[in-house]
Amino acid sequence: MLKNLMVSLAVLASAPVAAQTFDAAAVFGSRESVEQASLSPDGTKLAYLGPGDGQASVIYVVKLGDGAAAKPILRTNGQPDRVSGCSWTSNTRLLCDVYGISRYEGDIVYASRMVALDEDASNVKVLQQRRRGNMALEVSLGDGNVIDYNPGEPGQVLIMRYQVQENTAGTMLAQRGGTIVERLDTTTMRTRIVEAARKNVSEYITDGNGNVRVQGRNDVNSDGFDTGVTRYFYRKKDSGEWLVMSVVDADGAQFNPYGVDPDKDIAYGLKKVNGRMAAFSYALDGTGTETAIYADPRFDVGGFKRVGRNRRIIGVGSEGGVRYFDPALEKMLKALGGALKGYTINVIDSSEDMQKLLILAASDTDPGRYYLFDRKAANLNELMLARPRLEKVALAQMKSIEYRATDGTMVPGYLTLPPGSTGKGLPAIVLPHGGPEARDHWGFDWLVQYFANQGFAVLQPNFRGSTGYGDAWFNRNGFQDWKIAIGDVTDAGKYLVREGIADPNRLVAFGWSYGGYAALQSAVVEPTLFKRVVAVAPLTDMERWKKERVGWSDYQLTVKRVGTGKHVVEGSPAQQAARIQVPVLMFHGDLDRNVSVEQAKFMHERLKAADKQSELVLYEGLDHYLEDGEARGDMLRRSGAFLKLP
Repeated sequence: MLKNLMVSLAVLASAPVAAQTFDAAAVFGSRESVEQASLSPDGTKLAYLGPGDGQASVIYVVKLGDGAAAKPILRTNGQPDRVSGCSWTSNTRLLCDVYGISRYEGDIVYASRMVALDEDASNVKVLQQRRRGNMALEVSLGDGNVIDYNPGEPGQVLIMRYQVQENTAGTMLAQRGGTIVERLDTTTMRTRIVEAARKNVSEYITDGNGNVRVQGRNDVNSDGFDTGVTRYFYRKKDSGEWLVMSVVDADGAQFNPYGVDPDKDIAYGLKKVNGRMAAFSYALDGTGTETAIYADPRFDVGGFKRVGRNRRIIGVGSEGGVRYFDPALEKMLKALGGALKGYTINVIDSSEDMQKLLILAASDTDPGRYYLFDRKAANLNELMLARPRLEKVALAQMKSIEYRATDGTMVPGYLTLPPGSTGKGLPAIVLPHGGPEARDHWGFDWLVQYFANQGFAVLQPNFRGSTGYGDAWFNRNGFQDWKIAIGDVTDAGKYLVREGIADPNRLVAFGWSYGGYAALQSAVVEPTLFKRVVAVAPLTDMERWKKERVGWSDYQLTVKRVGTGKHVVEGSPAQQAARIQVPVLMFHGDLDRNVSVEQAKFMHERLKAADKQSELVLYEGLDHYLEDGEARGDMLRRSGAFLKLP
């Protein structure tokens, strides 16, 4: 199939960093050169988002096939304006989401706006929602999100947004308040309502051709708090009536829709079978027939593979593999996999006719290469690198392993050893993931690769409480069953020592978010196992976390997630600071909406009060993810020096 395979030089790849000037922390900490990419409908142009200084964003456009260099067309300064992504709405027009994180009346808020512009940065327009200050009963912080890029006319999209409720006194024109769907003309920025305002609607799903087929409504109790239950409804073709589909809660026992196939007149979704997520289809013809599509006996089905402007679902996957629904596309992707051995192949975007595909190929030792694949000509042309500064840097292989926990359970994880090392007697890091409702995956990880570059062995445990392995592995969650989760983390360290991989005097822990919590709590329960601990944006006190959510719609969900009882105090490292015997280094952004910076400050205060060694580094104006190359480089540099023991 790829008999005419051709690979050109990367049009945007910069020269590799010279060995004598290589600053590992700066290079690994830098943001990706391509943070989001979109292919024009005719497949002739590429728009992508790249980093500027600090948190700044730069939008580039490049004409494909003529050797032209990428042209920067718009910049934001990152203070606070940033760009999360841009997509083509026609062959000449882009729609971008610009956002910022700042303080509003004492709270940290996320505000976004939609901006449209031509490929040469002309005709810039901002979506202007009606905001009548003295009539508004609520505050709108965003313009919503695009739910359909292909509603029938070039340059038009469907957007879902929240319409602010207004005071009705003295007027019949006041807005009702609630979620609406509008057709947006990105040339004029004029809108037309497609779905009228409705309270508590959290989701609309279209068929990719401009027709709204599925609606999700959140259940809210009498106090206005989310209950965690979503009720789904659907429409038959050419009907405006909403029919009951399913009621979805944390148990996952009923059908949870993800997308619609208009040709088959079905919705694709997930529901649990024997304690694991499986893929199903749901007939939208009024019968409500559910049909099992794909289940993995070892892993949860993670989600659906999509492609093209209409986000057509082409397959479904789990950690164990992918099942494609289109035999021709499956054959083509397998051929690409054969041409790019050792890489994971992802279709990022496509032309409208699906003849040109934007491909990202990545692996554990390659951060990623973007290709344009012309199906008709069977040509595969390399466009650019995700991280060109790492092109000539030796990266470490990530190996899937299992280790035995204290209770005999085999715990999966990923082990990365420094390139060229013997794999024995090394300084070693146990690096638990965040969430905890998440899991680590095989592939490039800038944190892991930095530490491996610095000579550390790194073990990432998918401890019990991680997602992807079914209900029995998840337990209640990593907070209520913290003893099990943290036990798996400490057992990861014991495994490294037992196997001779780690020098027991140079075994340390590093974590981000829940991973930072896990690293700190590991030092509580096993005070002498890890010799030093680094925690980035850590949760440190569960009871304080619950109190921090008072006044927000998810307050009762947070209370339910954490639970009540002695585990709340026993499982909070800030409340157990006196038990920690090793030096602690923490980092936190002061605009973190996920985990309040007060969590790290409180931990630091409690450690100091207990006469423990603690250092807290605060980054002004940064959020949970520290998406600033300079700040990340500083964090890596400080962490590497702190964790290196003689």
